[in-house]
Amino acid sequence: MKNFKLVSAFSLWAVSASCAFATTVGFSQVGSESGWRTSFSEAVKAEAKQRGIDLKFADAQQKQENQIKAVRSFIAQGVDAIIIAPVVETGWKPVLKEAKRARIPVVIVDRNINVDDDSLYLTRIATDFTEEGRKIGEWLMDKTQGNCDIAELQGTVGATAAIDRATGFNAVIANYPNAKIVRSQTGEFTRAKGKEVMEGFLKAQNGQALCAVWAHNDEMALGAVQAIKEAGLKPGKDILIVSVDGVPDYFKAMADGDANATVEYSPHMGGPAFDAIDAFIKGNKEQSKWVSTTGEVFTQETAAAEYEKRRLR
Repeated sequence: MKNFKLVSAFSLWAVSASCAFATTVGFSQVGSESGWRTSFSEAVKAEAKQRGIDLKFADAQQKQENQIKAVRSFIAQGVDAIIIAPVVETGWKPVLKEAKRARIPVVIVDRNINVDDDSLYLTRIATDFTEEGRKIGEWLMDKTQGNCDIAELQGTVGATAAIDRATGFNAVIANYPNAKIVRSQTGEFTRAKGKEVMEGFLKAQNGQALCAVWAHNDEMALGAVQAIKEAGLKPGKDILIVSVDGVPDYFKAMADGDANATVEYSPHMGGPAFDAIDAFIKGNKEQSKWVSTTGEVFTQETAAAEYEKRRLR
């Protein structure tokens, strides 16, 4: 009987200890608008599987209302934690308050949110978008000696990546009187829209030369490459192409001479997000509000080798 009681007590302790770790996590993803976004989703799913986490995945299809519905569904299901990659920065306070009342920690990944109470989320795992814009702006100014008429393909209006990448880039070119953005429009972070907008830019130029295309992500840049080719010009040579993300297709374009530079944005944010959740559940309620994952600039010189690495992942 004593042995039975000892085993039973140990079993209860083991069950209690296992409950100290997140087993069910809801993940509200922006969508699948780009190759980078798909890689990001797959990386989070793979990390969850490796850790034995039951990941409830919701694709918002680029609509914030879908994300808010998903988060409320996660709350109703009583998940252990929630991860959100927000479509836009604003409009999150009410649903985050609901999660806080339910004592469910929320981790923000990728893009940012704009709330006046940072206790509504645990931490944010993301790159420094402003630094990305600054890095690619510096590369372009060095390449062109600061003489450049630039066409800008903006990301989704209101998205952190679009806002901050533009801020960093503009801060750099402001120091060069002969560098200016002469065309600017959102390409919604998609290849198809990037191509469409670039076609419009080329027509509007009416034969006037552009020095470079600055795209807020690789997918729009690749769309611009297609449009430039169809217009009878040589992307990467007649018009320089610079961007951010570091997806395999863009490395292939650089290796082929069709694009010039990108700043890598790693999609592997699931690990740090799950680490933060585990730490919270173990009792660490106060954590850094931002974990930065900013990458480096890659160019044509190393593109072929980097492409081989990425396409095999």
